Amino acid sequence: MPAVRDLRVLLRLTNFRRLLAVRLLSQSADGVYQVALATYVVFSPEKQTSPAAIASAMAVLLLPYSLIGPFAGVLLDRWERRQVFLYGNLLRALLASSTAVLILISVPDWIFYASALSVTAVNRFVLAGLSAALPRVVDQERLVTANALSPTAGTLAATAGGGLAFAVRLVSEDSDAAVVLLGAVLYLCSALASLRMGRQLLGPDPERVQPRLTAALASTARGLSDGLRHLKERPTAARVLAAMTLMRFNYGALTVMVLMLCRYAWYDNEQDGLALLGIAVAVSGAGFFAAAVLTPWAIHRFGRYGWVVLCAGAAAVLEPALGLFFAPGPILIAAFVLGFITQGSKITTDTVVQTSVDDAYRGRIFSLYDVLFNVAFVGAAAVAALILPPDGRSVQLVVLVALIYAAIAVTMSRWSRVAEKEAP
Repeated sequence: MPAVRDLRVLLRLTNFRRLLAVRLLSQSADGVYQVALATYVVFSPEKQTSPAAIASAMAVLLLPYSLIGPFAGVLLDRWERRQVFLYGNLLRALLASSTAVLILISVPDWIFYASALSVTAVNRFVLAGLSAALPRVVDQERLVTANALSPTAGTLAATAGGGLAFAVRLVSEDSDAAVVLLGAVLYLCSALASLRMGRQLLGPDPERVQPRLTAALASTARGLSDGLRHLKERPTAARVLAAMTLMRFNYGALTVMVLMLCRYAWYDNEQDGLALLGIAVAVSGAGFFAAAVLTPWAIHRFGRYGWVVLCAGAAAVLEPALGLFFAPGPILIAAFVLGFITQGSKITTDTVVQTSVDDAYRGRIFSLYDVLFNVAFVGAAAVAALILPPDGRSVQLVVLVALIYAAIAVTMSRWSRVAEKEAP
């Protein structure tokens, strides 16, 4: 298969392997850290979790930095991306260690959230930088395969990190602080791995770099405006970003529903619910892996728009068919399907954005991409908080998500026909 051949070529590229190592270590740490926070907030026996509480936690952790995300992109287009990975992960290791101390001394929730929020802030720079740097180590011919392998491998690493966090949490009581410290160690390893690459390898081009922070900040407003204007001139990228944002909304809403089902509907014991949630995360990760294998072939066969249409259409049918049972078995199958569909669409979106925008704007566009992801997830949590009952069983939410998937499929199909007519 061409995809397998390209994959072998990619793994022979030294700089691609090194960038991939930074991603794997960084995102495995993300998985550990995020699960530690989720279990501390949702599954602590002393906490009476509700959909509104989950939505509030997501808003505190994600929304403030959605407002500054585009500014991070402007800095990414001026700072050396290798240095962003080095110092960003060192800072996250320090901040995660501080969060572990706060858990041990049982500080008020707002102090805990402030510390967790700081780690999330740095994450905006690292993830956007990883996507913006990928075309610097891979030729355009194999970029689709690189986008299938690299972000998906990162997602699988985050899933594996989450699984490790679940295992530690299940076998040891009062282990939230230990799990957070594990994440800090992995952040440190990611920082050290970045030193294997040259400072200027990942861009931006030296003549575009403004090493002085004051110079970069002074041009932030103008740079953001230029980035948005550049995206407006690239309708293909704008369209897939809109579709991916809505898919992220659906994924967020269903995540909150599954959290509540695991916490209250299926088990009285918090540990049993936590174990099932861990299985759901692993099954969803298997869906991500399957998408990485099949998406390069699917894009070649159906086209970029066509593959997104198929993903959204399949979700519109399968999500209610499985979700309306509100039973563990069908929900686990749905977790695999939605993991596959979401990751397949994201690989397509990453590739379209990378090939449609200029290198000088990639940092800004991918930061905007990251902002849209966060806002969609927080918005989904807020909607779920309004709709979901305490046990998580909501026919209305399942139907709403199915209708959104159907609307995405129909709209992308129409845009695909328009794009074919506009093509020379």
